[in-house]
Amino acid sequence: MANPWAGEVEVTLDGVGHRAKLTLGALAELEAELQAATMVDLVKRFEAGALSARDVLAVIVAGLRGCGWNGRATDLMTVEIGDSPFAAARLAGELIARAFALPAAGPGG
Repeated sequence: MANPWAGEVEVTLDGVGHRAKLTLGALAELEAELQAATMVDLVKRFEAGALSARDVLAVIVAGLRGCGWNGRATDLMTVEIGDSPFAAARLAGELIARAFALPAAGPGG
């Protein structure tokens, strides 16, 4: 189960839950994949809503890899991510938001 206090998101692949998190290494991989010059450029791209399906897939792959998954984008070409493409886009947005959110107090404090 994903821990939102640690920046994790639960990603469901063909009905099976996986943890995903954009670690610094995962963000570096994502920058290279999406040819973003900086992390700020990456965030601006998502804030502008200028997303392609490839962008969404790249974010999800980077997040899964940030939690130890060893697959590649091609491994997800025939996998149902969430319950729709919109769910996948929402998950990608959540990963980006949690990666750049200021630390908050966890449960109980």
